[in-house]
Amino acid sequence: MTDRYAVIGHPIAHSKSPQIHAAFAAQTGQDLVYEAILCEPEALKSRILEFRDQGGRGMNITLPFKQEVMGLATEQSPAVRLAGAANTLIFSKTQIIAHNTDGLGLVRDLEVNLQFPLAGKSVLLLGAGGASYGVVGPLLAAAVSALVVVNRTQDKARGLVDSFSHFSGSIALSTLSHGDLMESSRRFDVVINATSAGLSGQMLALPKNIFSPGALAYDMVYGRETIFMAFARAQAVQVADGLGMLVEQAAEAFYLWRGLRPQSGPVINELRRQEAG
Repeated sequence: MTDRYAVIGHPIAHSKSPQIHAAFAAQTGQDLVYEAILCEPEALKSRILEFRDQGGRGMNITLPFKQEVMGLATEQSPAVRLAGAANTLIFSKTQIIAHNTDGLGLVRDLEVNLQFPLAGKSVLLLGAGGASYGVVGPLLAAAVSALVVVNRTQDKARGLVDSFSHFSGSIALSTLSHGDLMESSRRFDVVINATSAGLSGQMLALPKNIFSPGALAYDMVYGRETIFMAFARAQAVQVADGLGMLVEQAAEAFYLWRGLRPQSGPVINELRRQEAG
């Protein structure tokens, strides 16, 4: 019997997940189908349980439901408890196990695809929303030397840092206000934009000397050149968007479901080719 999987969100038509998982299934010889489910917020619980009860084996969760689904889980991975959000569910008759693969996807994209080791690097994380909560734990686990969070509302940045302070060990985990950042001469090896500002043509202002020599600027948005990416290119640093993270977090979910790790590189390359037209 063909196994069923899905991604659920609102909106969902833009999702590349069905294409990605179809490519993974073809690579690994797995008999499965993967669909996209558009869901109104008030119907989330019923749609997920309906999919499970009809034989669904697992589900990816995208915006705006990554926090809401935690209440459905009978078991949460440590990454979910740290992030306060889930993007992957595993179903059985009696259990719904929640995982969060976003942070692992980011780290794998940085270290494997972009060949940018994180150990000992100083990282600036822009934003303190759900996307940031999902990646802080894996960034700390990658043994960065320092992680600084900047957000328009500093109270949210402090809340994020406080949530992970017990997990940081000897890593310098802190916040800076936007004003202090603009006046600071501090430079970073990696600057990650985890805000959605790029989708609306906006950007948190940054000083031009924010990048260390050989730095990497990473925007979680994909499929477009954001203002943040254009700013970074003008500073002559390496620039990457979030397409690789998207594929890598999907590969982590596929591994959780099927016990097989697909090759991400060919899928990323095909999506890049399609983007280029």
